[in-house]
Amino acid sequence: KQDTIKLFEHHRGQWDKLQTPGVMIWDDFPWPVFKRPSGPDDVTAPYITAYMLSPLHPAEKSAKDRIKENIRRWHPDRFETQLLPKVKESDRDIVREAAGTVVRVLNDLLRSS
Repeated sequence: KQDTIKLFEHHRGQWDKLQTPGVMIWDDFPWPVFKRPSGPDDVTAPYITAYMLSPLHPAEKSAKDRIKENIRRWHPDRFETQLLPKVKESDRDIVREAAGTVVRVLNDLLRSS
């Protein structure tokens, strides 16, 4: 339980770091899954769903609000213009692929919530 709460806090910090200048790699992203993914194949609908709907998230936001906030973060219009250009070229395709999976799953979750 503590590890999960620490992971949520770590991910919040990673989002803040992504706003700073500099080159980013795959591991810099706070992928919304519990187990650190090694590539896009580890960023799946069941893993994203379990992470997003976890009851251990801080209580200040509902699951629906959390999903909406993450859709804004991962949405291609924002992600591909603000974050993807800063990603190291060798990681860019896998980051784009996994981010696409994340936003599709989040949209499905929002529709079903």
